[in-house]
Amino acid sequence: MMSVLPYLIAAWIFLVGCYGLATSRNLIHAVGCLSVCQAATYVLLLAVGYRDGATAPVYSDIEPGSRPVVDPVVQSLALTDVVVGATVTALLLALVLQIAKRHGTLDPDELSELRG
Repeated sequence: MMSVLPYLIAAWIFLVGCYGLATSRNLIHAVGCLSVCQAATYVLLLAVGYRDGATAPVYSDIEPGSRPVVDPVVQSLALTDVVVGATVTALLLALVLQIAKRHGTLDPDELSELRG
């Protein structure tokens, strides 16, 4: 039987990150909240790839088809998600650092040059 709890947890983590992003008055805090939103995708991928009673997809010690195994594609997607999330966070923090050097503030409301 499939549990809906991991999907609810992923949605809750995503909504918490979105709330923090919408209410943030600091660019570093906004980057952190975006990372929390990204963490929801880790939980979602774990929930999608979970199989009750399954083992790792290594066939050196078991016969193929004798036991259920987890999907290795979902595992590779989760690993790729972690790498992309870390890269995006590092890039955004570098941009925030340049904004702070150039404008002297981290408050998005005080960045008048960014207004249209």
